[in-house]
Amino acid sequence: MAISKSNVEMTFWDHLEELRWVFLRSLAAIAVISVVAFLNKHFIFNNVFLAPKEPWFITNVLLCQFSEIVKVDALCLNQVSLKIINIKLSGQFTTHLFISFAVGVFIASPYIFFEFWNFVRPALYSKEKKHSRGAVFICSILFITGALFAYYLVLPLTINFLGSYQVSEQVENTISLSSYIRNVVSVTLSIGFIFEIPVLVYFLTKTGIVTPQFMRKSRRIILIILLILSAIITPPDIFSQVMVVVPLILLYEISIRISQRVYKKQQAKLNE
Repeated sequence: MAISKSNVEMTFWDHLEELRWVFLRSLAAIAVISVVAFLNKHFIFNNVFLAPKEPWFITNVLLCQFSEIVKVDALCLNQVSLKIINIKLSGQFTTHLFISFAVGVFIASPYIFFEFWNFVRPALYSKEKKHSRGAVFICSILFITGALFAYYLVLPLTINFLGSYQVSEQVENTISLSSYIRNVVSVTLSIGFIFEIPVLVYFLTKTGIVTPQFMRKSRRIILIILLILSAIITPPDIFSQVMVVVPLILLYEISIRISQRVYKKQQAKLNE
């Protein structure tokens, strides 16, 4: 079914032109927010990106309080602030640009979802449009929830483990700015996108690529994949891997329910 605009059938080149404007508007939104972030570098760096390594960060404070209650000192994280250094002449400036862009992508993500949804929406049937209401809101909430989960829970664990790990007492950890920022951004955005699994499953079920039966049969394989995935995006300690894999398993189970609902509706249509 061709995507139409104003009830007029569009050609391939019309679609391509429309998609180009979707990208341009999305990039414009990212650029505006990136400029604002660039002009507020002290807040962005000191209060956001460098905060998870500090003892006063909310997660570190709460975990330390919890460690006193359960008498497990290992839960008291990041009590010695990491020393971050810059080893390249242009390092701080390029990192500033990179961070500004990352902030732009994150904050503009709901608008980006909105733009791409508006591009795809005309191709849907009336019933599909009705059942897909709130798609932009759901995509935005899942992405932001995943990113915040990574920022407040996974990052402090990652920084504490990797920042304090030593092969020898003779080797002191002095972390480069680019390495630190790269880890913060990659962990936060990757988990944010992983939280979009229910949306992905919804569309895969709609297209017939995935069925709820297949997802149920694949539970064991998926569990192994999720464990491997959590091991890749987190430090190699059991606590942080469990913290990541548990919500991923819950998302998978929710995705099965979503797939089942979509599949039932498709079967009901075929039986009419």
